[in-house]
Amino acid sequence: MPDIVKLLPDSVANQIAAGEVIQRPASVVKELMENAIDAGATTIKVNIKEAGRTLIQIVDNGCGMSPTDARMAFERHATSKITNAKDLFAIRTLGFRGEALASIAAISEVELKTRRVGDDLGTEIRINGSEVQSEEPVSCSTGSNFQVKNLFYNVPARRKFLKANTTEFRHIVNEFYKVVLTNPGLSFYLSHNASEIYNLQASQIKQRIINVFGKNLNQVLLPVRNETSIVTLSGYIGKPESAKKSFGEQFFFVNNRYMRHPYFHKAVMAAYERVLPPDTIPSYFLYFDASTESIDINIHPTKTEVKFEDERSIYQIVHAATREVLGKHSMIPSLDFDREGDIDIPILKKDTHIIIPQDKINPDYNPFDEDMKSGGSSSGYNQGNKENLTNWESLYRDLEKAEATISEAMQESAGPLGEPANLLQFKRTYILLAVKSGLMVVDQKRAHERILYEKYIVSMKQKEAVAQQELYPKKVDLDAGDHALLIEIFDDICRLGFDIHDAGGHSVEIKGAPADLNMEDPKGWIEQFISDYKEREADIREESGHKVAAAMAKNCSIRAGKVLQQEEMREIMDQLFACSEPGTTSDGKAVFRIQPMEDIEKLFN
Repeated sequence: MPDIVKLLPDSVANQIAAGEVIQRPASVVKELMENAIDAGATTIKVNIKEAGRTLIQIVDNGCGMSPTDARMAFERHATSKITNAKDLFAIRTLGFRGEALASIAAISEVELKTRRVGDDLGTEIRINGSEVQSEEPVSCSTGSNFQVKNLFYNVPARRKFLKANTTEFRHIVNEFYKVVLTNPGLSFYLSHNASEIYNLQASQIKQRIINVFGKNLNQVLLPVRNETSIVTLSGYIGKPESAKKSFGEQFFFVNNRYMRHPYFHKAVMAAYERVLPPDTIPSYFLYFDASTESIDINIHPTKTEVKFEDERSIYQIVHAATREVLGKHSMIPSLDFDREGDIDIPILKKDTHIIIPQDKINPDYNPFDEDMKSGGSSSGYNQGNKENLTNWESLYRDLEKAEATISEAMQESAGPLGEPANLLQFKRTYILLAVKSGLMVVDQKRAHERILYEKYIVSMKQKEAVAQQELYPKKVDLDAGDHALLIEIFDDICRLGFDIHDAGGHSVEIKGAPADLNMEDPKGWIEQFISDYKEREADIREESGHKVAAAMAKNCSIRAGKVLQQEEMREIMDQLFACSEPGTTSDGKAVFRIQPMEDIEKLFN
């Protein structure tokens, strides 16, 4: 039998390696921007077309490369950042593996123009799928100009599973944020399809944050600074009232490198405990400066996971520093101990007659001598108690009347409620109803969500929704990614009764909204709507209009904690069981459950 184990060709090996390093267009942007920073660039321009599918161009004014270095840079594990294993434990550069350019060249068409200061001519290299097509001298500016075209052109499966342009561009913007926030002293430019998105000049950290996320942050950022022997922590956190319903303004950096760290995120959230509005997340931009020997960034090719030597101590540092800042700015409620426990002592005149309180006791009362004809109740059981008992009996009689009204959920719930029946609200979250097979428990928010979802789907198909015009248009500022997403789904939003327009920059203008929609806080509503839409966006099987309807329904449905009157509960139940699929929300979550009577009886046997 012949030997079957063989070495893969470099082109195939590079494609396999690229799967770890280059996961989407945003990965290319990240790697090339980091290379530009390592090259000492002070100005970096990023030009994108079709969310990076057709073109990703990164232009910098860094040190540039010689012809030999330019060619070697595309070889696997070719790097100028490290020379031996010891260097892995003292890394200060962003790149060091020598994998990025080889991976990019393996799955795209790459053109590089580069020139060093002092060289008369630069070098131009063209590579397709790891194969060098040409290499020649060229007249070009100092620095490097990378053009990555037709990403994944030779890996159809990877290209097929790229998400919508809005999603991919949002990932690009997120990577852009991570780089520009760690380098406020550099200038950055970002464009998409020839439209300018950001033009950031060199500035201080706070100003860079404001320039990226909007001037609204100017009044809500609180400075953080804490120096210890383990780590130096600095940056900014947001005031609790500025917290948002979705993620997007939460960043950790270590030694000018972005990192993900769920453990430290918990430390921040714990510090904000009891001061945040419900279901919100605070903004934070925290920078760690640690010795290179105390951290390990060589965990994953993306280099976003960082291991610290003493994470427990750093958790306490993050928590204490955040808590201290919130306390200094009176964001944390404190107990007033000045009068806590004080006893009001009256000041009396000498001749004041003191009235001694008397206990009214019947010495002849014996509870065991009560007339048993009263059913065993004591003399203290008054008429009010009997009325309450009667009311409960009446309540259960009303619940029994509802048994035949729903036809036992799905089968039992084919139609709206018939005879009026008392419904119970439990914990301001659930609606309880007796049915033939037991007890039906309905989630009031999910029920309303299902009702609204089907209503919105009908409105979109019939195009019957009409916007109620606002007296004064409301302008909402967004970040670049959310703005691009909203622009793409404008048509679907307008079919639901919105009159909304692009206001330029990263802003939209709301001129009209559905009549039944509360738009007192348009920015908060839009941000929550976008957050809900993002949860559904990854499902490529669902139409955009259905995703919009689902996000709208989730955002507009009544919340847990809302007190409902009998009429409101009955209307919800009527409308729910008139829906085509009353049993689940649009994303498949149960709207109601039935607790079988047998299970209830078992609790008492």
